[in-house]
Amino acid sequence: MRKLVIGALVSLIGLALIVQLVPYGRDHTNPLVTAEPTWDSPVTRQLAVRACYACHSNQTVWPWYSNIAPVSWLVQSDVDGGRHSLNFSEWNRPQEEPGEAAEKVAEGEMPPWFYTILRPSSGLSDAERRDLIAGLEVTLGKGEGTQGERDHEKREDYD
Repeated sequence: MRKLVIGALVSLIGLALIVQLVPYGRDHTNPLVTAEPTWDSPVTRQLAVRACYACHSNQTVWPWYSNIAPVSWLVQSDVDGGRHSLNFSEWNRPQEEPGEAAEKVAEGEMPPWFYTILRPSSGLSDAERRDLIAGLEVTLGKGEGTQGERDHEKREDYD
């Protein structure tokens, strides 16, 4: 039985070392910041930086565990997905649904529970959460479609 446990342990260690060879999950690039939203207040921006920017900006601070597979795969996937759906650092490109950001924070979907465990400093008090929600609603709107759709509607208003 002891040999079986030792064999399993050696196999797990070997597998853990082999998965480190998979390159995905270590593309820790931070593209240039091209534009940010016009924030309603510095407090809203500060709260967004603390709670959202790790995945929703080009200013990600990559934690040490983001270099160790398979965790690195999950972190990279979260950052890639976050930047794709809402990127506070590329506000000059259409965002999927920026107006839903406040709603997702209010519903507890963002930041994800596991994120605040891994980065306790990103957690918000109830008062900070309310301030962030209110600030995001003013800055980004309330579930009003994509940024591109809103910009198109604004242009039509001038025609």
